[in-house]
Amino acid sequence: MPQTNGADNSFHRGIHSINPFSSSDDYSHQSIITYKIATAVTWLLAVITSVYYTFEKPHEGKYHRHTIWGQNGHHRTPFTMNSVITSIYWIVLFILQIGYCWHLYRSETVYVNAAASVGSHFIASNLLLFGFIHLWVRSHFWLAELLLVINFINLSAAYFRHSTTPRFIHIPVVSGPLAWNFVALYWCGAVMVHAHSLAARIVANIFIWAILAYGVFFLAAYKDYTMGFELSVLAAAIGVSQFTEHIIAFQWIFAFIIMAILFILSLAVGVPGLLGRDPFKRGEIVSEDRERAPLLADE
Repeated sequence: MPQTNGADNSFHRGIHSINPFSSSDDYSHQSIITYKIATAVTWLLAVITSVYYTFEKPHEGKYHRHTIWGQNGHHRTPFTMNSVITSIYWIVLFILQIGYCWHLYRSETVYVNAAASVGSHFIASNLLLFGFIHLWVRSHFWLAELLLVINFINLSAAYFRHSTTPRFIHIPVVSGPLAWNFVALYWCGAVMVHAHSLAARIVANIFIWAILAYGVFFLAAYKDYTMGFELSVLAAAIGVSQFTEHIIAFQWIFAFIIMAILFILSLAVGVPGLLGRDPFKRGEIVSEDRERAPLLADE
Protein backbone atom coordinates (compact mmCIF):
# COMPACT_ATOMS: atom_id res chain seq x y z
CA MET A 1 0.00 0.00 0.00
CA PRO A 2 1.27 3.52 -0.71
CA GLN A 3 2.70 5.40 2.25
CA THR A 4 0.79 8.61 2.94
CA ASN A 5 2.09 9.58 6.39
CA GLY A 6 4.68 11.95 4.97
CA ALA A 7 2.13 13.64 2.71
CA ASP A 8 -0.40 13.89 5.54
CA ASN A 9 2.19 15.43 7.86
CA SER A 10 3.19 17.93 5.20
CA PHE A 11 -0.47 18.82 4.65
CA HIS A 12 -1.07 19.37 8.37
CA ARG A 13 2.11 21.44 8.68
CA GLY A 14 0.95 23.53 5.75
CA ILE A 15 -2.46 24.13 7.31
CA HIS A 16 -0.79 24.96 10.63
CA SER A 17 1.55 27.46 8.99
CA ILE A 18 -1.20 29.44 7.27
CA ASN A 19 -3.54 29.48 10.26
CA PRO A 20 -2.78 32.68 12.18
CA PHE A 21 -4.60 31.41 15.30
CA SER A 22 -2.65 28.14 15.56
CA SER A 23 -0.45 27.54 18.59
CA SER A 24 3.28 27.16 18.19
CA ASP A 25 6.39 27.05 20.37
CA ASP A 26 8.53 28.56 17.63
CA TYR A 27 7.90 31.16 14.94
CA SER A 28 9.80 31.86 11.76
CA HIS A 29 11.63 35.12 11.20
CA GLN A 30 9.05 36.06 8.56
CA SER A 31 6.16 35.37 10.94
CA ILE A 32 7.68 37.61 13.61
CA ILE A 33 8.16 40.43 11.10
CA THR A 34 4.53 40.05 10.04
CA TYR A 35 3.39 40.23 13.67
CA LYS A 36 5.56 43.30 14.30
CA ILE A 37 4.01 45.18 11.39
CA ALA A 38 0.41 44.00 11.91
CA THR A 39 0.35 44.63 15.67
CA ALA A 40 1.79 48.14 15.29
CA VAL A 41 -0.52 49.11 12.41
CA THR A 42 -3.72 47.77 13.99
CA TRP A 43 -2.80 49.23 17.39
CA LEU A 44 -2.32 52.67 15.81
CA LEU A 45 -5.58 52.22 13.91
CA ALA A 46 -7.49 51.47 17.14
CA VAL A 47 -5.84 54.28 19.11
CA ILE A 48 -6.25 56.97 16.42
CA THR A 49 -9.88 55.98 15.84
CA SER A 50 -10.62 56.01 19.58
CA VAL A 51 -9.02 59.41 20.12
CA TYR A 52 -10.58 60.97 17.03
CA TYR A 53 -14.14 59.88 17.80
CA THR A 54 -13.75 60.86 21.44
CA PHE A 55 -13.65 64.48 20.30
CA GLU A 56 -15.24 64.42 16.84
CA LYS A 57 -18.45 62.94 15.53
CA PRO A 58 -18.90 61.54 12.00
CA HIS A 59 -19.46 64.32 9.48
CA GLU A 60 -21.51 62.38 6.96
CA GLY A 61 -25.28 62.56 7.45
CA LYS A 62 -27.20 64.87 9.73
CA TYR A 63 -28.89 62.64 12.30
CA HIS A 64 -27.88 60.01 14.88
CA ARG A 65 -24.20 60.89 14.70
CA HIS A 66 -22.32 61.43 17.96
CA THR A 67 -18.89 61.13 19.51
CA ILE A 68 -18.18 57.98 21.52
CA TRP A 69 -19.20 59.59 24.81
CA GLY A 70 -21.80 61.79 23.15
CA GLN A 71 -23.54 58.59 22.15
CA ASN A 72 -23.11 57.29 25.69
CA GLY A 73 -24.82 60.38 27.11
CA HIS A 74 -27.50 60.59 24.42
CA HIS A 75 -28.73 57.05 25.08
CA ARG A 76 -28.99 56.75 28.86
CA THR A 77 -29.54 53.15 29.95
CA PRO A 78 -28.96 51.14 33.14
CA PHE A 79 -25.51 50.22 31.76
CA THR A 80 -24.35 53.68 30.76
CA MET A 81 -20.75 54.10 31.96
CA ASN A 82 -18.86 57.07 33.32
CA SER A 83 -16.75 58.50 30.52
CA VAL A 84 -13.82 59.60 32.71
CA ILE A 85 -13.28 56.24 34.44
CA THR A 86 -13.69 54.24 31.24
CA SER A 87 -11.39 56.58 29.29
CA ILE A 88 -8.67 56.22 31.93
CA TYR A 89 -9.13 52.45 31.76
CA TRP A 90 -8.47 52.50 28.01
CA ILE A 91 -5.58 54.97 28.22
CA VAL A 92 -3.81 52.66 30.66
CA LEU A 93 -4.62 49.67 28.46
CA PHE A 94 -3.27 51.36 25.32
CA ILE A 95 -0.04 52.25 27.15
CA LEU A 96 0.38 48.69 28.39
CA GLN A 97 -0.15 47.46 24.84
CA ILE A 98 2.92 49.41 23.76
CA GLY A 99 4.85 47.25 26.20
CA TYR A 100 3.33 44.14 24.68
CA CYS A 101 4.35 45.19 21.16
CA TRP A 102 7.87 45.86 22.42
CA HIS A 103 8.25 42.22 23.45
CA LEU A 104 8.12 41.24 19.78
CA TYR A 105 11.43 43.11 19.38
CA ARG A 106 13.27 41.52 22.31
CA SER A 107 16.35 39.43 21.75
CA GLU A 108 15.16 36.56 23.98
CA THR A 109 13.31 34.07 21.78
CA VAL A 110 11.11 32.81 24.60
CA TYR A 111 9.61 36.28 25.16
CA VAL A 112 9.16 36.86 21.44
CA ASN A 113 7.34 33.55 21.04
CA ALA A 114 5.14 34.28 24.07
CA ALA A 115 4.13 37.61 22.53
CA ALA A 116 3.59 36.10 19.09
CA SER A 117 1.38 33.34 20.50
CA VAL A 118 -1.43 35.86 21.13
CA GLY A 119 -0.53 38.18 18.26
CA SER A 120 -3.31 37.07 15.93
CA HIS A 121 -5.94 37.54 18.64
CA PHE A 122 -4.55 41.01 19.40
CA ILE A 123 -4.65 42.01 15.73
CA ALA A 124 -8.22 40.71 15.34
CA SER A 125 -9.29 42.50 18.52
CA ASN A 126 -7.89 45.82 17.29
CA LEU A 127 -9.67 45.50 13.95
CA LEU A 128 -12.96 44.58 15.63
CA LEU A 129 -12.60 47.52 18.04
CA PHE A 130 -11.97 49.79 15.04
CA GLY A 131 -15.14 48.52 13.39
CA PHE A 132 -17.17 48.74 16.60
CA ILE A 133 -16.30 52.40 17.16
CA HIS A 134 -17.30 53.35 13.62
CA LEU A 135 -20.64 51.57 14.02
CA TRP A 136 -21.26 52.88 17.54
CA VAL A 137 -20.80 56.57 16.71
CA ARG A 138 -23.08 56.14 13.67
CA SER A 139 -25.85 54.50 15.74
CA HIS A 140 -25.60 51.10 14.03
CA PHE A 141 -26.04 49.36 17.37
CA TRP A 142 -27.09 45.92 16.15
CA LEU A 143 -24.00 45.58 13.96
CA ALA A 144 -21.85 47.06 16.73
CA GLU A 145 -23.18 44.42 19.13
CA LEU A 146 -22.40 41.72 16.58
CA LEU A 147 -18.76 42.82 16.44
CA LEU A 148 -18.63 42.77 20.23
CA VAL A 149 -19.92 39.20 20.22
CA ILE A 150 -17.30 38.17 17.65
CA ASN A 151 -14.55 39.85 19.65
CA PHE A 152 -15.80 38.24 22.85
CA ILE A 153 -15.36 34.85 21.17
CA ASN A 154 -11.94 35.88 19.87
CA LEU A 155 -10.69 37.13 23.25
CA SER A 156 -12.21 34.19 25.14
CA ALA A 157 -10.38 31.83 22.79
CA ALA A 158 -7.16 33.74 23.46
CA TYR A 159 -7.73 33.46 27.20
CA PHE A 160 -8.48 29.76 27.36
CA ARG A 161 -5.77 28.80 24.83
CA HIS A 162 -3.08 30.96 26.43
CA SER A 163 -4.13 31.23 30.08
CA THR A 164 -0.53 30.94 31.34
CA THR A 165 0.98 33.83 29.41
CA PRO A 166 2.99 36.28 31.54
CA ARG A 167 1.10 39.16 33.13
CA PHE A 168 2.80 41.80 30.97
CA ILE A 169 1.26 40.09 27.93
CA HIS A 170 -1.90 38.75 29.55
CA ILE A 171 -3.20 42.09 30.87
CA PRO A 172 -2.92 44.34 27.78
CA VAL A 173 -3.82 41.71 25.19
CA VAL A 174 -6.22 39.31 26.89
CA SER A 175 -7.77 40.14 30.26
CA GLY A 176 -8.02 43.93 29.88
CA PRO A 177 -9.80 43.91 26.50
CA LEU A 178 -11.88 40.85 27.49
CA ALA A 179 -13.17 42.48 30.70
CA TRP A 180 -14.19 45.61 28.81
CA ASN A 181 -15.71 43.61 25.97
CA PHE A 182 -17.87 41.63 28.40
CA VAL A 183 -19.25 44.79 30.02
CA ALA A 184 -19.60 46.47 26.61
CA LEU A 185 -21.95 43.68 25.53
CA TYR A 186 -24.42 45.02 28.13
CA TRP A 187 -23.51 48.65 27.44
CA CYS A 188 -24.20 48.46 23.71
CA GLY A 189 -26.94 45.85 24.08
CA ALA A 190 -28.98 48.07 26.39
CA VAL A 191 -28.83 50.89 23.84
CA MET A 192 -29.65 48.45 21.06
CA VAL A 193 -32.95 47.37 22.69
CA HIS A 194 -33.81 50.87 23.98
CA ALA A 195 -33.66 49.85 27.64
CA HIS A 196 -35.22 52.99 29.09
CA SER A 197 -38.40 51.70 30.73
CA LEU A 198 -38.97 50.64 34.33
CA ALA A 199 -39.19 47.00 33.23
CA ALA A 200 -35.84 47.31 31.48
CA ARG A 201 -34.26 48.74 34.61
CA ILE A 202 -35.59 45.83 36.68
CA VAL A 203 -34.13 43.35 34.19
CA ALA A 204 -30.83 45.28 34.28
CA ASN A 205 -30.83 44.99 38.09
CA ILE A 206 -30.60 41.23 37.57
CA PHE A 207 -28.21 41.17 34.62
CA ILE A 208 -25.63 43.39 36.30
CA TRP A 209 -24.81 40.54 38.69
CA ALA A 210 -23.37 38.67 35.71
CA ILE A 211 -20.34 40.95 36.05
CA LEU A 212 -19.74 39.59 39.55
CA ALA A 213 -20.29 35.98 38.44
CA TYR A 214 -17.92 36.44 35.50
CA GLY A 215 -15.20 37.90 37.69
CA VAL A 216 -15.58 35.25 40.40
CA PHE A 217 -15.28 32.52 37.76
CA PHE A 218 -11.82 33.74 36.71
CA LEU A 219 -10.76 34.30 40.30
CA ALA A 220 -11.79 30.78 41.30
CA ALA A 221 -10.81 28.86 38.17
CA TYR A 222 -7.64 30.71 37.14
CA LYS A 223 -6.68 32.77 40.21
CA ASP A 224 -6.74 35.70 37.82
CA TYR A 225 -6.93 38.79 40.01
CA THR A 226 -6.35 41.01 36.95
CA MET A 227 -9.84 40.18 35.67
CA GLY A 228 -11.25 40.91 39.11
CA PHE A 229 -9.61 44.33 39.34
CA GLU A 230 -10.54 45.23 35.76
CA LEU A 231 -14.19 44.29 36.18
CA SER A 232 -14.32 46.17 39.49
CA VAL A 233 -13.14 49.34 37.71
CA LEU A 234 -15.78 48.93 35.01
CA ALA A 235 -18.45 48.23 37.63
CA ALA A 236 -17.40 51.49 39.28
CA ALA A 237 -17.82 53.26 35.93
CA ILE A 238 -21.40 52.00 35.78
CA GLY A 239 -22.06 52.86 39.42
CA VAL A 240 -20.81 56.45 39.15
CA SER A 241 -22.83 57.06 36.00
CA GLN A 242 -26.02 55.59 37.45
CA PHE A 243 -25.62 57.47 40.73
CA THR A 244 -25.38 60.85 39.00
CA GLU A 245 -28.49 60.15 36.92
CA HIS A 246 -30.69 57.91 39.06
CA ILE A 247 -29.98 58.41 42.75
CA ILE A 248 -33.27 56.73 43.75
CA ALA A 249 -32.58 53.39 42.06
CA PHE A 250 -30.86 50.09 42.71
CA GLN A 251 -28.47 49.86 39.74
CA TRP A 252 -25.76 52.11 41.18
CA ILE A 253 -26.01 50.36 44.55
CA PHE A 254 -25.57 46.95 42.94
CA ALA A 255 -22.71 48.25 40.79
CA PHE A 256 -20.80 49.53 43.84
CA ILE A 257 -21.46 46.29 45.74
CA ILE A 258 -20.09 44.30 42.80
CA MET A 259 -17.10 46.64 42.60
CA ALA A 260 -16.31 46.18 46.29
CA ILE A 261 -16.70 42.39 46.28
CA LEU A 262 -14.51 41.95 43.20
CA PHE A 263 -11.88 44.33 44.54
CA ILE A 264 -11.67 42.56 47.91
CA LEU A 265 -11.60 39.08 46.36
CA SER A 266 -8.95 40.19 43.87
CA LEU A 267 -6.79 41.48 46.72
CA ALA A 268 -7.23 38.18 48.56
CA VAL A 269 -6.12 36.25 45.48
CA GLY A 270 -3.45 38.63 44.21
CA VAL A 271 -1.60 39.83 47.31
CA PRO A 272 -0.16 36.42 48.34
CA GLY A 273 1.29 36.00 44.85
CA LEU A 274 2.75 39.51 44.81
CA LEU A 275 4.38 38.82 48.18
CA GLY A 276 5.90 35.60 46.89
CA ARG A 277 3.67 33.35 48.98
CA ASP A 278 1.48 32.00 46.20
CA PRO A 279 1.85 28.20 45.98
CA PHE A 280 0.28 28.19 42.52
CA LYS A 281 2.33 30.73 40.57
CA ARG A 282 1.19 31.54 37.06
CA GLY A 283 2.47 33.74 34.31
CA GLU A 284 5.98 32.28 34.18
CA ILE A 285 7.37 31.36 30.78
CA VAL A 286 8.21 27.68 30.96
CA SER A 287 8.63 24.88 28.48
CA GLU A 288 5.71 22.62 27.69
CA ASP A 289 7.45 19.62 29.28
CA ARG A 290 8.10 21.52 32.50
CA GLU A 291 4.53 22.81 32.53
CA ARG A 292 3.19 19.24 32.27
CA ALA A 293 5.63 17.74 34.76
CA PRO A 294 3.43 18.00 37.90
CA LEU A 295 0.54 16.37 36.04
CA LEU A 296 2.75 13.54 34.80
CA ALA A 297 4.14 12.98 38.30
CA ASP A 298 0.65 12.37 39.67
CA GLU A 299 -0.21 9.75 37.09
